[in-house]
Parts: sequence; structure tokens; C-alpha cells
Amino acid sequence: MSTHHESAPQRSATALDRYSRELELAKTAARAAGEILRGYYRDRGYTIDQKGKDNPVTTADFAADRKLKEMLREGFPSYGWLSEETADDGARLKCRRAWIVDPLDGTKEFIKGVPEFVVAIALTDEGLPVMGVSYNPIKDEMFSGVVGEGCHFNDQTARVTATDSLERATILASRSETSRGEWKPYEGKVIVKAVGSVAYKLALVAVGQADATFTRSPKSEWDIAAGTALIIAGGGKVTDSDGNELRFNKPSVKVPGMVGSNGHLHAPIERLLGHPLR
Repeated sequence: MSTHHESAPQRSATALDRYSRELELAKTAARAAGEILRGYYRDRGYTIDQKGKDNPVTTADFAADRKLKEMLREGFPSYGWLSEETADDGARLKCRRAWIVDPLDGTKEFIKGVPEFVVAIALTDEGLPVMGVSYNPIKDEMFSGVVGEGCHFNDQTARVTATDSLERATILASRSETSRGEWKPYEGKVIVKAVGSVAYKLALVAVGQADATFTRSPKSEWDIAAGTALIIAGGGKVTDSDGNELRFNKPSVKVPGMVGSNGHLHAPIERLLGHPLR
């Protein structure tokens, strides 16, 4: 009689296995930075400076950035680093994996006391977004996802909506763009809802609380990297405004506009914008 026993098949490593340590650290770091922002938001104990026209920065942005850098870089010292509030020395370009963060996306909302801002953290691998975490510290909303493994809103599995008609779609718009009248051409064609912070808008689309968001305005990688990973993890689609797949950790951090949707609405949105998204 044979005494041979077949060994149990080896389970192949999933994306969640590969990035589980990074995901847990990113969530912990986002909460730590969020706690700092919550204190400044409550006490109004920050100063405001201007990085450019209509581009404020506060001492809260810098304090949250220091906390994220301390935790994420200590945890994974070989990973590149790109943050809105850290001078970029280009060293990240030599790294296969890179953290791309915005310690406070939605500074204008933060200053106005509107709780529509997030700590945004993305991990890229050879330029592709593989993991995203966005945390709204005032509403205590945690959005997290690993591409290929799904998306979570707090501790619940979540995904993009199934809406396939623009007439029924809720599209999240920039507060500043709507105030400038840039969304008037779309009124009556879609349900337009103004929400602060592009990273927050993308996160809401990722977990099915809206159907899509788009902007023709240039964005920086740190604005959209986390949200791009979240939407893809949630089953949706993100491109630049010309329809190109987004790659990150590039020498130039500017992206020429962006469309993030549940996937079903990408083609209708290209018609709405008046040109095909390749």
C-alpha cells in the first residue's frame, strides 16, 4: 500500500499578501496624521501661507506631512517619497516602489471649516497605483483598497456603482470650479454635486457614494494617486482627460485633467466632454 501523501497546494501570493504590511501602516499613519489635523481644525491654531494664486498651505499641512514621513519612511526606507509638502529631490525616480502622499488634500475646505478633506496615501509599483488610503479625520471615514483585492469603506467591503446612464448619474464637482461657473454646461445633463478635495471625491466614487468625478484642470500626482488606486480597487476606471491610463512617480508630477468613474460611465462622459477618451 502506498504511503505517499500529496502535499497541500501552495497558495499563490495575492496582491493583498504582497502589500498587507504597507496597507496596515498606511492606515495607521493616515489616522495619526488625521489626529493632528483634527486638533488644528478644532482649535484653529494654525497659520496660513500662500504657495501660489489660490493655493494656500497651513502649518497643519506641514505637521501632518512630518508625521506621515516619519512613519512611512521608517517602515519602508527603500521606498521613494513624493509629497506635496516635501521638496522633491528626484531620488524617488530610482525606486521601484514609491509613496505618493498629500497630507491634507482640501486645504481650502479645511480653512473654511468644511469637513471635506482627507489625508491621502498611495503606493505605486513601477509607476502603477497598487494601493490607496484616504482618511477624512472629521467624519472618521477610512477608505482603503488594494488593486486586485477590492476596496473598503471603514471595515465594510465596498465597490463602485452600477449606474450606466448619465441622466441618473451623480457627478462630483470641484467647489471652486462650480463657483467659477465651469460646470454650467453640464447642468441638466447630470446631477452635479459640489464636494471639496479631489482625493475625497475619488474616494467617494470608489465606494459607491457617487458615480463619477472629472476635471479639466491639471492636477498633481499627490492629488489623485490614492483615489486612482481606490477606484481601480473598487472596480472602476480612471484616466487622464485624454483617456490615457495614469502612471505615477514620473519626473513631471502634473496630470492634464482626470476622469474617475464606475467604468460604465466613462464612454458617456467622453461624449459629454465632447471628445473621445482613448
